Amino acid sequence: MAFTPWSSKASFFRVLDQHRVSLIKSLKEGHGEAPRKEASRFEDSVGLQMIPHCTTKKIKSDSAKSAQRFALILKILSMIYKLVQSNTYATKRDIYYTDIQLFGNQKIVDNIINDISCMLKVPRRNLHILSTSKGLIAGSLSYIEEDGTKVNCTCGSTAVAVPSNIQGIRNLITNAKFLLIVEKDATFQRLLDDNFCNKLSPCIIITGKGVPDLNTRLLVKKLWDTFHLPIFTLVDADPHGIEIMCIYKYGSMSMSFEAHNLTVPTIRWLGLLPSDIKRLNVPRGTLIPLTKQDQMKLDSILKRPYITCQPFWKKEMEIMAELKMKAEIQALTFISSDYLSRVYLPNKLQFGGWI
Repeated sequence: MAFTPWSSKASFFRVLDQHRVSLIKSLKEGHGEAPRKEASRFEDSVGLQMIPHCTTKKIKSDSAKSAQRFALILKILSMIYKLVQSNTYATKRDIYYTDIQLFGNQKIVDNIINDISCMLKVPRRNLHILSTSKGLIAGSLSYIEEDGTKVNCTCGSTAVAVPSNIQGIRNLITNAKFLLIVEKDATFQRLLDDNFCNKLSPCIIITGKGVPDLNTRLLVKKLWDTFHLPIFTLVDADPHGIEIMCIYKYGSMSMSFEAHNLTVPTIRWLGLLPSDIKRLNVPRGTLIPLTKQDQMKLDSILKRPYITCQPFWKKEMEIMAELKMKAEIQALTFISSDYLSRVYLPNKLQFGGWI
């Protein structure tokens, strides 16, 4: 079905506005998405959480096995103390480069910082440690950064980098009707080139360029908490894309201790749905066979507790398993070069084609 210009923006956004009303109603009733515990570490309205009385690990200074790690923890704790005392910030990369030989590699620093954050039960930003942002944002949004810099994300040919201190931004202003999370940078740039933000204005689009960094997730969460916008994901119809969507919506095991600050369980899956592959008659030559690793990842996701709350997601994954094929968003260009921005997304948003 081709997309034709709508007679009025009010009619185009009617279903989106109704969706937003239902989200706000659920929020006021105090349960985001009918909260109920499906498993000890999952709650529908929050996502993956660290269970109380979970298994802990002791690290001792007088144990040859853990003495080195104990010393590294103390080293980083002393650096955190200095940062907090001086009210300054550092990135994880900055900390690593203070003593490359001592730390060995960046992953060791990352893991210790996560352990300290979990142990002290405070978000990492409260330790004055920031992550390097890789995400981009564009659309109907403006804000002021901590240093007073005014940022306008109005969509043009270029996007704005996600700030490194989300907690410090203030005076956020938007009239956007929705927020679209785009999995891949290439797709995000294509939407910019197609003038998507202006054609479907007002809206916001954001990408974490694959697996999202902490700041991109924090910004999505902040936009939800501040404006209660409908939020949708546009990911590849493959297990990796679904995994990325789940991180935004439900969080990850490694950051489960900070789920309340990172997850947005109201997120909906807009595309690319496996059922769309069949519905749109996407040429089989553009599809990619599922690898053994893909099948294992798909089976793993299907067994997760939150999938029982998402029967439509489960059905889509079963279609993928049945097809034994996956598809990238770019497969839609075989229908027409601008099919994604001209037809697919407008029709999905106008007629409620999300799950």
